[in-house]
Amino acid sequence: MTEYRLGSSEMVHTPGLIAWAINGYHFADDRPVLLNSMCQSFPTVPNTAIEQLLSKAVPYTVEDKTVVFSVDE
Repeated sequence: MTEYRLGSSEMVHTPGLIAWAINGYHFADDRPVLLNSMCQSFPTVPNTAIEQLLSKAVPYTVEDKTVVFSVDE
């Protein structure tokens, strides 16, 4: 199992960004754009891991301003 930690910056609050993307991922027409946007924002995380996060296939937690989740790869 691989753990990913998506940190925030002064410009982007990652927990809010991920919550927004998960909400939008519910709509099939929006999925490709949201997945691409998140993959571009977090290029070190594999696309399959981001897809699992956005589809709610895996849970995540928020530690301070960091989103933490794990996936089987």
